Amino acid sequence: MDDLRLTSLNLPGIDENKRPLVIAGPCSAETEEQVMATARQLAEKGFKIFRAGVWKPRTKPGGFEGMGETALPWLQRVKEETGMLIATEVAMPKHVEASLKAGVDLLWVGARTTANPFAMQELADSLKGVDIPVLVKNPVNPDIELWIGALQRINGAGITRLGAIHRGFSSIDQKIYRNAPMWHIPIELHRRFPNLPLICDPSHIGGRRDLIAPLCQQAMDMGFNGLIVESHCNPDCAWSDAKQQVMPDVLDFILDRLVVRENVEMTESLSALRKQIDTLDNDLMDLLTRRMRVSREIATYKKEHDMAVVQTGRYSEILDKRGAQGVLCGMDADFVRKIYEAIHEESVRQQMDIINK
Repeated sequence: MDDLRLTSLNLPGIDENKRPLVIAGPCSAETEEQVMATARQLAEKGFKIFRAGVWKPRTKPGGFEGMGETALPWLQRVKEETGMLIATEVAMPKHVEASLKAGVDLLWVGARTTANPFAMQELADSLKGVDIPVLVKNPVNPDIELWIGALQRINGAGITRLGAIHRGFSSIDQKIYRNAPMWHIPIELHRRFPNLPLICDPSHIGGRRDLIAPLCQQAMDMGFNGLIVESHCNPDCAWSDAKQQVMPDVLDFILDRLVVRENVEMTESLSALRKQIDTLDNDLMDLLTRRMRVSREIATYKKEHDMAVVQTGRYSEILDKRGAQGVLCGMDADFVRKIYEAIHEESVRQQMDIINK
């Protein structure tokens, strides 16, 4: 199955033609008081969909893993008292069952779950015969086929009210962002499935409050349909992901200043293409940083074994091999050679600094 059978998300009271569709609320449902305080503040600002994590997958044991089913009545109260729709993350069939029983209006699947086809199939099986919108986050690693496969599994269960959440991709290296945006991947997803709603998660991409606003704007410039943003009544005291949550009034301020261009062609927008260039340039800098780190480790080895810095045979091999590789990739051999000469020059400089210490 290469295609997706899609219908509108059909969320009650939500105009899906108006961008952005916004889903807001705390990372975690911590206490009833925290949930209600945040929900009331968001409702006062006109937000229509409240999100809160009930089950929280943690990287290591011992962290706050959510309040579980205890928190579901709090979400029900949000719905009853504010009229907001309620949304939460599910990772196992029992989460789906409990959420449906509690009247949750929208479900999303987290990045760790998306990366596991077995878990995705179990979720899909638990959703058979159910009519509820489901949003699927990208997997932890930049694998678009894995993302598409997860969407197809949910779609195969009969869920046609389907959307995708872009939350960025994990990396072992420190970057500006908590998770690298790699915008070209959701853009490619949109190219393949132009009717699939795309929701951006600036909280998890940025990992910092000060990055929420520019990431929201980038998402709008690229034609995303909506945003899912973490908002907490007292972010500094949040039990999880405190640094990336903003107060409801701050979120309202950010969204009020968004420039939303309605005539956006996702695959041909000059702005989107320039954003791709910026992202790829950031990736190039990250790769060069990692390459220079390895060069410095080589310098330490050479110093310990009394070896010369420049190994001419190795240098010639790199120039010849990468030049030929560049030609195969449609680039001029001299262009590639100049790049690697410059890289080699900087590598030698850094190695000399270490050897001469």
